[in-house]
Amino acid sequence: MKRVTIADVRRMKENGERFAALTAYDVVTARLVDEAGVPVILVGDSLGMVVLGYDSTIPVTLDAIVHHTRAVVRGAQRALVVADLPFMTYHKSAEQALDSAGRCIQEGGAQAVKLEGGRPVAGTIARLTSAGIPVMGHLGLTPQSIHQLGGYKAQGKTEAQAKALVEDALAVEAAGAFSIVLECVPAELSRLVTERLAIPTIGIGAGPHCDGEIQVVSDVLGWFSDFVPKHARRYAKLSEAAAEAIREYADDVQGGRFPTEKESVSVPADVIRRVEEAFPIEP
Repeated sequence: MKRVTIADVRRMKENGERFAALTAYDVVTARLVDEAGVPVILVGDSLGMVVLGYDSTIPVTLDAIVHHTRAVVRGAQRALVVADLPFMTYHKSAEQALDSAGRCIQEGGAQAVKLEGGRPVAGTIARLTSAGIPVMGHLGLTPQSIHQLGGYKAQGKTEAQAKALVEDALAVEAAGAFSIVLECVPAELSRLVTERLAIPTIGIGAGPHCDGEIQVVSDVLGWFSDFVPKHARRYAKLSEAAAEAIREYADDVQGGRFPTEKESVSVPADVIRRVEEAFPIEP
């Protein structure tokens, strides 16, 4: 089965074909996403929040990304797998970024990496792409910068912010990125950016005008019942179904209804009889 490439992703924009992308963090989810025909899978640092239980993406380590990327690559035979570069794994220098991205590609098996930022990281993007490492950019709400941004707030709502975002997008494209994620950006600004770039934009909370859309798989499947982001749409309620299944299992165990002979392994009666004779119960 031919794997999706960055050339295929660019071609989708050229042909006017919108495409979906999803996060995945394990082999089972990756296999389901891949079999559904989703062309791009992101091993996002969002795993820190939806898998590891942190309150932000900042504690996620490069080892964690590499570990989960390996699992996703084993599950996805067709999709382009992109690994997120975590906080402070590409900020110190282009050489640090090369080392981090190299691990994601070489050890993790990813076909591309994603990093956050605009003009300040354009040189880093250029260095990675010149080394043969495909890069996906990320602008707008950049979760690794939440302390600087003052929380999870939409970006590009003022004229100054909007102009800066367009300049950042053009710089990231010029540096060699093959696509750009636009997160929590006003829909009309996303349209403006999308029209001015030759590379695809991939929205999340950025309206309907981007070339593609990415969502966190846990939000799409309804793995959590306590919070639904404004930009997400639930297509299932797996948390409710899973909770009911677990309750039913526990009740069956407690009530002696599971396991039964059907779920058990049997041996000939004479074998058990001889074992009983060899090990009699002391009176």
